[in-house]
Amino acid sequence: MGIIILIIIVGVGVGLITFFIVKSVIAPKKTAHLVELVKQKKTAQAIRVAKQMIAKDARNPEAHYLLGLAYDADSKPELALMEFKTVNQIGQFTKICPEVPFRTKIAELFEKFNQPEEALKEYLVLLKRDPQNAEYYFRVGRLFEERSKSAKATAYFKKAIDLDGRHASAHLHLGLLLYKAKRPTEARPYLDFAVRAQPDNPETHYYIGRIQKDAKEYTAALGSFEKASRSPEFKLKSLIERGMCLLGLNDTARAIVELERAVSLSKDKNELSNETLYARYLLAACFEKNREIERAIEMWEEVYRAKPGFRDVAEKLSRYQEMRTDDRVKDYMTSSREELQKLCISIVEALGLSVREVAAYGDGCDVIAVESQSRWRNTRKLPKLFRFLRDAEMVDESRVRAIHEDIKKKNITRAVIVTSSTFTRVAIEFAESRPVDLWNKEKLQELLQEAKIPR
Repeated sequence: MGIIILIIIVGVGVGLITFFIVKSVIAPKKTAHLVELVKQKKTAQAIRVAKQMIAKDARNPEAHYLLGLAYDADSKPELALMEFKTVNQIGQFTKICPEVPFRTKIAELFEKFNQPEEALKEYLVLLKRDPQNAEYYFRVGRLFEERSKSAKATAYFKKAIDLDGRHASAHLHLGLLLYKAKRPTEARPYLDFAVRAQPDNPETHYYIGRIQKDAKEYTAALGSFEKASRSPEFKLKSLIERGMCLLGLNDTARAIVELERAVSLSKDKNELSNETLYARYLLAACFEKNREIERAIEMWEEVYRAKPGFRDVAEKLSRYQEMRTDDRVKDYMTSSREELQKLCISIVEALGLSVREVAAYGDGCDVIAVESQSRWRNTRKLPKLFRFLRDAEMVDESRVRAIHEDIKKKNITRAVIVTSSTFTRVAIEFAESRPVDLWNKEKLQELLQEAKIPR
């Protein structure tokens, strides 16, 4: 009996040994075959073989890893992530399932599926495994940047640049962070490097253009925005910025062209977006500057319909309201320089004064006049300076102070500012103790009614 038991034990032992010998020979061959299938991108076969291996051994990290790679190559990233998570749970790494490439891939997938915390954990582990890898520092910086942790993001971007001085993306994102933190002087070298390293990157050109525009380097900024506008993503923004640069150069005609392109482009976009509304707002500013007030009003009305509280549009429309009901005010606001001077002469003459001198003053007009008649023959006729303004903005103290200085230099006894707008409280207080009269838009309407308008 004892001999029989011994024979059985020996038989079982031989069987087990045989099984493990066969397994140790066949399993590696099957794994090697699976590796080749993945390399050759024969995804369907690789997936089938990997599943067979997992059915026999559910905790085979190599089979799960290779299955994840096959899913990823087959454009099934969500299934790939599930397999990689299983590898993470098993926590065993081999030559076929190496830790660094695995963690790099799973971190990318975590980012793709908006799991930044998980991605960050992986990149921090990778930094421990490979602390000289600039790309990992850049990735950690990006994750902190997306979470609005600018200080930490800045530190990681700088470390990436320290390790790899040619890392263009780290330069770009560090430059953007510094620019958005209102540190353009510090941002510029990083963005300059990024634009040299990635000359086809529209985002870099766009923000370089913003810095140039802020520094009033309008000509250079126009070139940067032109390059940025080649990208659909930055086209609308760049056209608007080009319009602003041209306004800065006082080239209203070209600014109108760029802004009209922006408005036309925005018709296919969200009409309520701030960019779309701002394009119309700036276009209205161009029309206003050219005294094309009716066209400006059309733009302001479009903006107001979409967003009544946008900037000072409601105030602009209110200021120009008289134009819609009073043709005389319309003539005053829209006439050419020569026509305006004739109109202002008529207003002054209607006050019983004799015009001595007329000159342009900005977009308005200066008229120096004296009394036409005096009861006393030898009485000296004292001159008075009328300054006609047709700005939509309120007249502030600086402009009242300026006319006061002018009449002192010209030895004129009194001045009058006539505006199509109103005056600030400080301007009114300043004028109270000076020989300066302030006539607002209501007074202007009265004067226009009394004047003999030349036709």
